Amino acid sequence: MNDLVSKFCGAYAAATRQRTSGQNEADTVKLAHEIFYNDQEIKFNLHHAWEELRNDQKWCEVASSRRDVSGKKRKCDDGAQSESSQATYNLGDEPTNRPPGVKAAKRASGKRSIADSLSASEYQTMWSIKERDLAAKERLSKMALLDRLIGKKDPLTEYEEALKNKLISEMLG
Repeated sequence: MNDLVSKFCGAYAAATRQRTSGQNEADTVKLAHEIFYNDQEIKFNLHHAWEELRNDQKWCEVASSRRDVSGKKRKCDDGAQSESSQATYNLGDEPTNRPPGVKAAKRASGKRSIADSLSASEYQTMWSIKERDLAAKERLSKMALLDRLIGKKDPLTEYEEALKNKLISEMLG
């Protein structure tokens, strides 16, 4: 199946190069079927597979990575890049990027989980520092209030006296 689809991709690339003004996509595909039949002497019956795979990166670059029957790489007459290596697109079709391999995907997912756990531990560390900071600020504000109550020259009212006693017991306890 892979071999036949690759050969049809080559036939399609040849049909695309032979495309003239006024031909539409259906004419190009029909010409590609004729070229495939003339080259292989069998009818191409995997058109549905080719339709699914035609815009994948692998199939757009198939002619540039494979060798033709004579074993030599194809070269254009003018020395420019071959038509297949330029990845022609028809009517807004764009190739899709190939997915990463199994090993690359595993490595990437492993790195993400480590990064997530590192960020979680960083947040935990920041939160504990923030809690200690808030506790220190609260203690300082209570000490400042107690200092004002003790330093007051006028006699303390009943609720000020109760607050002073409460703050002293909290600081010493």
